Amino acid sequence: MQIEQNSVVAIHYTLTNDAGEVLDSSEGREPLTYLHGAGNIIPGLEKELEGHAAGEKVHATVAPEEGYGEKQSQLVQEVPRDAFQGVESVEPGMQFQAQTEGGPLMVTVTQVEGDTVVVDGNHPLAGQTLNFDVEIAEVRPASEEEVEHGHVHGEGDGHGEGEQAQQH
Repeated sequence: MQIEQNSVVAIHYTLTNDAGEVLDSSEGREPLTYLHGAGNIIPGLEKELEGHAAGEKVHATVAPEEGYGEKQSQLVQEVPRDAFQGVESVEPGMQFQAQTEGGPLMVTVTQVEGDTVVVDGNHPLAGQTLNFDVEIAEVRPASEEEVEHGHVHGEGDGHGEGEQAQQH
């Protein structure tokens, strides 16, 4: 079976940046399983996998606009240190959920200078070209329930089965 809309796809992958550094990998873990066409993985990778079958290996280069987007300068802001009440030590690399007009946003502390903290709401991979080496482990039709819910079911989730699809 070829990968198409409403296929359940299991992949092993290694993600590298343009410098060849490994950013993420399924090595040593279960394959990533997702519902094709439901927005569970980034659009550029989903497009590259369309039409392939189990057993195939695919190399996909995904531009920022089809990955995590371009970096948006308005998502980098300076905030006062006292905005982090109850946090004893604020250090670069820490992540917090900020409440914004558009809803909750995960931000990463990039700099701390005195009473000023710089936070970045961009996804850590925003603005980067992503290189995926993928081996397709399995392709099967999705159940009606999986299509209706928009994700894959497996052992142990709230539906009596485990949700395994996630966006990387």
